[in-house]
Amino acid sequence: MNIIRKSILIGFTVLGMAAAQAQDAAPQTKPEHSQRATPEQRQAKMEEMYAKRQARLHDQLKLTAQQESAWAAYQAAIKPAARTGARPPRGEFAKLSSPERLSKMIERTKMREDKMQQHLSAMTAFYNQLTPEQKAAFDQHSMRAKHGGWGGHRMHRG
Repeated sequence: MNIIRKSILIGFTVLGMAAAQAQDAAPQTKPEHSQRATPEQRQAKMEEMYAKRQARLHDQLKLTAQQESAWAAYQAAIKPAARTGARPPRGEFAKLSSPERLSKMIERTKMREDKMQQHLSAMTAFYNQLTPEQKAAFDQHSMRAKHGGWGGHRMHRG
């Protein structure tokens, strides 16, 4: 009886060691700190995802030949601009006085508001070309488009 217990214990030990060695030999799926995506890679990934979402919407809407020109104009107006220039260093913003920081924040808010106004104009012009069924599909798609709908921005912090 004692020999059977020892054999079982040795067997489990060997299996455990083999499993640990196999796990160590497997390639790591999580990128190392030095292997993080570059800003260009992130930009390319975002553009790819944007194109996929727009293609999916286009397929869902089943646009007619007459609506294709409105679709093209809408896409041209809402296409996200690539980030240009480097961001100012974090320390630069901290060096500003409180009124200067608030002024910069208001300036950025106005720029975002202008961009949203342009999107609204383009969306309204395109939306008016759609049939009621297409409008329902567009409305459904636009509710899911931004971070899962109603939830707003999701905070992903370490």
